[in-house]
Amino acid sequence: MIEFFRRTALATAALAASAALTPPAAHAERAPAGYQGMLDDLVKTKAATAVLLRVRTANGEWSGAAGVSDIRTGRPADPSGYFRIGSITKTFAATVLLQLVDEGRLRLDDPVAEHLPGVVPGGEHITVRRILQHTSLLRDFMSDPGWSANRWRGAERFRSYKPDQLLAQAFRIPAQNPPNTTWKYSNTNYIVVGRLIERLTGRTYGSEVRRRVLRPLHLTQTSVPGNDPGLPRPHAHGYARLPDGRTVDATYMNPSIDWAAGEMISTTRDLARYFDALLTGRLLSPATLTAMRTVHPTDEGFAYGLGLQRYTLPCGASMTGHSGQLIGYTTYALRSDDGRRLTLSINLGTAPPTIDKLHTLATKIFC
Repeated sequence: MIEFFRRTALATAALAASAALTPPAAHAERAPAGYQGMLDDLVKTKAATAVLLRVRTANGEWSGAAGVSDIRTGRPADPSGYFRIGSITKTFAATVLLQLVDEGRLRLDDPVAEHLPGVVPGGEHITVRRILQHTSLLRDFMSDPGWSANRWRGAERFRSYKPDQLLAQAFRIPAQNPPNTTWKYSNTNYIVVGRLIERLTGRTYGSEVRRRVLRPLHLTQTSVPGNDPGLPRPHAHGYARLPDGRTVDATYMNPSIDWAAGEMISTTRDLARYFDALLTGRLLSPATLTAMRTVHPTDEGFAYGLGLQRYTLPCGASMTGHSGQLIGYTTYALRSDDGRRLTLSINLGTAPPTIDKLHTLATKIFC
């Protein structure tokens, strides 16, 4: 998933925010002032087949959509539609594990092997903090051919995977990292996070996400699908462009290959509510939230905390949240501390959006 972040990080890093802004009431913005036109342009230029957007600015909250839910029928995209959120799942999993830190079940500086003996090679020297922050330098199983949920896998996309299968694939050969590497994005880390949750609670990681986050926040439009290949309705279909020029419908797949690293489904409404709650301290203690937001530098256009990305903006302000990609679906969920936010789902077209177009949209929201 990091490949897409690398291509689009400059666009998100170009966000700009004004001085302190009191979070506005959740009322409909009276004058969308061009948001719809920007979405329409993304579809017109074939950057997307569908775009869903929810924003909050000083003027209130607005949501809209452009494009079609299905290129065969031409049915319009629904602003309230469901989509796969990819790596934003990592933030949900991190939240649950950090709640367990708050409860004294483990500490961030515990060696992973203390809780998962024999599971992670070198786990005696890799802490929980390093797993959450991608500083463990564990090999990413999705780097292997046929193991990435961001690539077309044909009939294999309906195959079911167990977490230990994913870890076995990751650890079948030792990690090979360039000298002086201190940070490396790896989906393997969040398979370990899911396993830690299950070892510590005796319940599945998905049930803990539902019990600890989805139900308390009434996120009724968010789910942990497991082996279910479908999406709730309404949803826009996700498409993939193959090397031979064909376009295939990638909507339906068994997301267990992503598990705690990227399987979840949500809507712009629910993601906005979740990041509001998380970043305003409703889910974690102040000390643990501070730890979550303490970032490590990367070369990818953002800094990384414990399941959170932070983009430093040209004006000196910053945006916190996460982005995600799973074949056919790309998502951004970002929030500034002054209360503005952007929740964007893009079903990429044949000519993915340029940095300039994403910059224009983001600038309008945060400047």
